[in-house]
Amino acid sequence: MITDRARGDALRIWDFHQMHHEPRACSVVVGLGSHDLGVADTTAGLYKQGFASLIVFTGASSPTSRERMPRGEAVHYRERAIDLGVPESAILVEPRARNTGENITFSRVLLADAGVVVSSVLVVSKPYEERRAYATTRKLWPDVEVVCASTNLTYDAYAKSIGDERLVIDMLVGALQRLMIYPRAGYMIEQPIPAAVRSAFERLRADGFVSRLVPGTV
Repeated sequence: MITDRARGDALRIWDFHQMHHEPRACSVVVGLGSHDLGVADTTAGLYKQGFASLIVFTGASSPTSRERMPRGEAVHYRERAIDLGVPESAILVEPRARNTGENITFSRVLLADAGVVVSSVLVVSKPYEERRAYATTRKLWPDVEVVCASTNLTYDAYAKSIGDERLVIDMLVGALQRLMIYPRAGYMIEQPIPAAVRSAFERLRADGFVSRLVPGTV
C-alpha cells in the first residue's frame, strides 16, 4: 500500500527530475539505453519531427533489461526505431555502455570517430532520469549545448506502465540520491536540490523505498 504522503513525495521528486526543456533542433539525438522501449519511441519521434538528422542509441544490457533485450539495449532500440520508420542510415549504435557516464563518453567517441561535428545534443532518457542525464552530459561533454527529453507521461501513467508503483518510487529515490553524491565523485555537475525535495527524499528513504540506492548507502 502506497500512502497519500508517499505518493505526494514521489510526485515532488518526479517533477524535480524532469528538466522541462522544450525540444529544439540539435546536431544529434542520443537515446540512453534502459529497460524502457519508450526511450526508443521518443527518440524516433524526435528524429521524424526533424529535431536531428542523426540518432545514437547507446547501451549494453543490465539485470533489468537482459531478459527483455538479449541483444543489448542499443540494438533493440535501433530495431524499434527502424520499425517506426527511421532509416537505418540515420542510426549509429554504441553497444558497450553500462551506465550514464559511459553512455555519454562512448557516444561522444563514436561520433568523433565518425567525423560528426556536434555543437548540441538532444538527450532522451526515462522521465525520472532527465536531470541525471543533463548533469552527466554537462560534466562529460561540456562544450555542447544539452537539451533533455523523455516520454511525455504523468507520474500515474508511468507507474501504471511499469506495473509496480513501489518500484517506481524506489527508482525516483535512487536517481535523486545519485544527484546528491555523484558530483563529489566527478560523475556529473552539481544540481541545486530544493529543501522540499530533500525532505521528500528523506521521508521516502525512512519509509523503506531503498532498493535502488547506491549499494552500501542504505
